[in-house]
Amino acid sequence: MEHIEKAHETEYGTKPDVIISAPGRFHLIGEHSWFCRDKTLSMAINIPVYVAISARNDASIRCCFVEFNDRKRANLQTMKFKKEDRWFNAVKAVLFGFISKGFPCKGMNITIHSEILPSAGFGITTAIKIAILLGCRELFARDCTDEELLESFAAGNKQFLGIGTYYADVFTALYARPATCLLTNYETKDYDLFPYEFEHIAILLTDAKVPRISVWNEETVRSPENVLLLGELRNRKRNAYGGWVYQESGSELVEVLSVVSEDMRKRLLSVIKEHHCVLEAADGLREHNFEKFAHAVNKSHDNMRDLYTISCPEIDWLIKRVQEFDLVSSLTPKACARITGKGFGRCTYTMLKETEVTRYKKKLSEYERIFGFKPACYEVKPAGGAEVL
Repeated sequence: MEHIEKAHETEYGTKPDVIISAPGRFHLIGEHSWFCRDKTLSMAINIPVYVAISARNDASIRCCFVEFNDRKRANLQTMKFKKEDRWFNAVKAVLFGFISKGFPCKGMNITIHSEILPSAGFGITTAIKIAILLGCRELFARDCTDEELLESFAAGNKQFLGIGTYYADVFTALYARPATCLLTNYETKDYDLFPYEFEHIAILLTDAKVPRISVWNEETVRSPENVLLLGELRNRKRNAYGGWVYQESGSELVEVLSVVSEDMRKRLLSVIKEHHCVLEAADGLREHNFEKFAHAVNKSHDNMRDLYTISCPEIDWLIKRVQEFDLVSSLTPKACARITGKGFGRCTYTMLKETEVTRYKKKLSEYERIFGFKPACYEVKPAGGAEVL
């Protein structure tokens, strides 16, 4: 906090009126199946973004991202999307959304500090957006409810950036609690918190530094026709979280998915299996059963690799090294790992015994020698949501 306050005063010659912290996050399971009103399990982590804001007497927006040593300017009345503005477009989008919902807003000086950059994919962009919105509410519209804040967030995404809002990102940034995972239900647009109480288990995020190169367009899976097909395979089940499960086998599954190509059939089957992985992982958290939780995570990565096909050799190599730490049945694993984020490269998360952390990090040196990418590894813990400091 002292760092962001000093940086703000150095940049603008005035102390900030408000400082906000918002957590980074990663998705454990389900981030690729939200489109069919499914569920995503996420964790906020203790790698925060700090945003300092001081109000101005004009309509000018001045913004400094400390780690980029980059400065941007805009005017509240004439904000436009500019490709060259990169990270600053996210700032403009939330301000645009805030104003579009009728809330008063003045010019401001903004300073952003984040040890992990947005390109890593650990929820840093969402954290910046949420922090700025909370700062705007604190300075200009304290009567703004959380529901209205979420509406302005969605409006900025849709009208300024032309993208949808992923509620798992927003809920995790706002409502996570320490020592918990957050399960977002896209059918109800709500969330539940599950305790994360696995003792002596370390959580490691690895940025494999593999450039993301999409080999197929993920939007093709999210067509209304595919959503309807998956809907035909839903079965009500009273004792399942959310009250339903997918039909995973049998003639009905074969018949329903026979109308799509083989590649699409595999990806829709992955969505079905991912739903059951989410439920198993949630049960593992609820029951404090790490083996059940880890089994779901490992199975989910297999789905992402073999059926959804968004992994790559570098990511799979890292996952395989973690699985080699286990000398017991794959049904009762003592460690787990999975690709996380957009896929097609970049990041993994790993959960393993604290005594195995050094051994895992040695594998990263081997990874660099084999593939030529220098990975970054962060040991993290579950954290709470955004707050005004």
